[in-house]
Order: sequence, then structure tokens, then C-alpha cells
Amino acid sequence: MPKTDTDGCKLYLLTPPRFELKPFADLLALAIDAAPDAIGAVQLRLKDVNDDEILAAAAALLPICHDRGLPLIMNDRPDLAARAGCDGVHIGQDDGDLASARHAVGPDGIVGMTCHASRHLAIEAAEAGADYVAFGAFFPSASKASKHHADPEILEWCSGVTNIPCVAIGGIAPENCRPLVEAGANYLAVIGAVWSHPEGPAAAVRAFLPELAARFE
Repeated sequence: MPKTDTDGCKLYLLTPPRFELKPFADLLALAIDAAPDAIGAVQLRLKDVNDDEILAAAAALLPICHDRGLPLIMNDRPDLAARAGCDGVHIGQDDGDLASARHAVGPDGIVGMTCHASRHLAIEAAEAGADYVAFGAFFPSASKASKHHADPEILEWCSGVTNIPCVAIGGIAPENCRPLVEAGANYLAVIGAVWSHPEGPAAAVRAFLPELAARFE
């Protein structure tokens, strides 16, 4: 996820909130290898597990990502991102401030921030040094209940007024993502559409490919 990559659209693979480490590591490799150029980053997004489990998962997933030229970004925990040697951290509005996250991961680390459906929060995040902002939810999601609903117009607005990438999240699947790509999303954050696909994650990634190219048709 280059900090200034605002051309085209790629997938941002978020892990399920819980997984068995070895089987999931294999699935992650399969998903990336299905279309390496279509993947921009991976986020480790474990929930309700202890710090040791998070660190063990990071240790297993980092070489898979780095061998394929991709960054691994930690969700919520700048402290663990730094300890694990992750390439960055993603924080929500309740997960601390950008300055603390930046201090934890260093000047070269990636720091992304959730901005829900707020232009104001996005401007604040950009001015505070975020490397990307994330908007959502765009669609209902089985992964996380959201109080916020974003419209594609906010992606078009963001690409016009900031010089940092914008991420779309929330219930995104091949059959509904085209308006987000056309509106200017640089990354589509995906969870269930990939890991719960009936034909497996590699097939899921390939199903996104025609939609990722929609902006250039």
C-alpha cells in the first residue's frame, strides 16, 4: 500500500476476526497468488484474542506478505504493530490518536484511520498525517455491525480534495463494488466476500478482477 498510490483500485484483504493459524496462512497465500497485482495490502484483524495470539499470527503472516511484496497492517493496536514488526497500523476513532500511532510505527510506517462517513474526520486525519482514510459501511456486513452508512460520493470527494488513498469497507463483494471503484476508491477492504466464498478465496479474488478494472473502461 504505497502512501501516495491513488491510481487504480486494489483489494485490501482483512483477516477474519478468528482463524486457525496454519490453515489460514495457506489460504492467504492462495488468495494473493490468485492475482498478485490486484492485492494492495493485508490487515491482521483478530478480535477477542490475547496479545500472544496476535503476535503469533503476525509472525506467521508477515513472511507470506513480504515474500509477495505486500505490507501487513495491524488493526487497532499500534503497540503490537511495533512489537511484531508490522508495516503499519489501522486505527478507529476510538483507538487513540494519529500522533501516538505514528510514534509507535515510526515515520516510514503506514497509518490508516477509519472516518466512517465523515468528510470532516477525513480532513482531520489527512491533516494529522494519515497515510490513508477508510470510509464505510457502504453495504450491510456480517463481519461488523455499523452505525454509519457511507455513499459512493464521499469517495469521489476524497479523491478530489486529498492526496492520500481512500479505502471503502463494509459488505463489499464483486456484485456490488463497481460503483465504489468508479467513484474513486483506491482500495476495497474485503473480508467475508473472500474468506467465505463457496469456491475458496482464490476464486473470490479472481471474481473481483473485472470490477477492479471498471474505472478504466
